[in-house]
Amino acid sequence: MKIVKRIAVLVVMGFTLVATPSLSYAQMLGKGSTGREVTALQHTMKNAGYFHGPVTGYFGPLTKNSVTNFQQAAGLVPDGVAGPKTLRKLNDLDIMARVVNGEARGESYIGKVAVAAVILNRLEDRRFPKDAYRVVNQTNAFTAVHDGQYNLSPGPDSYRAVVDALKGWDPTYGSVFYYNPNTATNQWIFKRQSVTRIGNHIFAK
Repeated sequence: MKIVKRIAVLVVMGFTLVATPSLSYAQMLGKGSTGREVTALQHTMKNAGYFHGPVTGYFGPLTKNSVTNFQQAAGLVPDGVAGPKTLRKLNDLDIMARVVNGEARGESYIGKVAVAAVILNRLEDRRFPKDAYRVVNQTNAFTAVHDGQYNLSPGPDSYRAVVDALKGWDPTYGSVFYYNPNTATNQWIFKRQSVTRIGNHIFAK
């Protein structure tokens, strides 16, 4: 499945950008676990469309099934236990959803998927870093990181947009840049090869 390839390029990171509640990689969450970490897990899984029950902070059968489904999609061992590898991948998902929310909150759903696709395309392009944290935090790479919108809580559409991009949907056709022609001030970006326009953004290579 293409989602396996896409998630595989999100390199393991030893820290988290995610605001409270957040996922700690040191945790091993399984059936019977309780507390803040389980709450964070359920929130992320729910927003990504994998968890469909109430957020309770208790790791029961429903949470286990949700984790198993995510692991299968991500190419992990589907044991239903949220260990370090599973939590890292969920954290990468959250990082990307926050960028999508900050950069494309007012755009259509396809516009949100497009922003997520650009992040993934950069991860596969030798001109950019090879992990999500560094791609997102490159100087002037994403306005939302620098103006604080990254810290806003993403809605479900932002998470689903990332999941769809991970599954292989790329409405930008491989673009690694995008900009709003009405607000962009750096002349360099206007010299990039335009590929398509989606909403307020022009996507380019």
